[in-house]
Amino acid sequence: MRSAKLFAALLLAPVVACSKPAPPQGRWEGGYQSNDTLIAARVEIGADGLVKVSAPDVTNLALSRPEELPAMRRQLAADLAAAWETVQPRPLDFDGKTFRKPGGVAPQMVWDKDSGAMTLELYIGANPALPVPLHAVKDFHDDPFVATGGAQ
Repeated sequence: MRSAKLFAALLLAPVVACSKPAPPQGRWEGGYQSNDTLIAARVEIGADGLVKVSAPDVTNLALSRPEELPAMRRQLAADLAAAWETVQPRPLDFDGKTFRKPGGVAPQMVWDKDSGAMTLELYIGANPALPVPLHAVKDFHDDPFVATGGAQ
């Protein structure tokens, strides 16, 4: 009997060792602002592991006047909220920390299990990824910039 349990445990060990980690479930949102780019972002990961992501952006902020920024932020937040229901969930590969497109190499998101924070790696044009810090939320807010304490 004891050898049968040991044999069963040995058979299951490779299956458990090779199984993929489950992605965290929940919602994250945040905003990002640099001298040239403004981003409002949302992420939702369902119980099925599928990921919804939306991150409208404005680039070339250097051409804008500083007094225009609050209206741009409000518009991005409104666009994000208005389009959220049309965002289609998609599968992403998850290794316990990094999300990638299926079979892909470039990180799409990075999960910090200890803090619960998510970082969206946003690629705009041929530029390197912009790390957009996101914070876990129970429900999405009308303004993701306020929910994260302002622009990053």
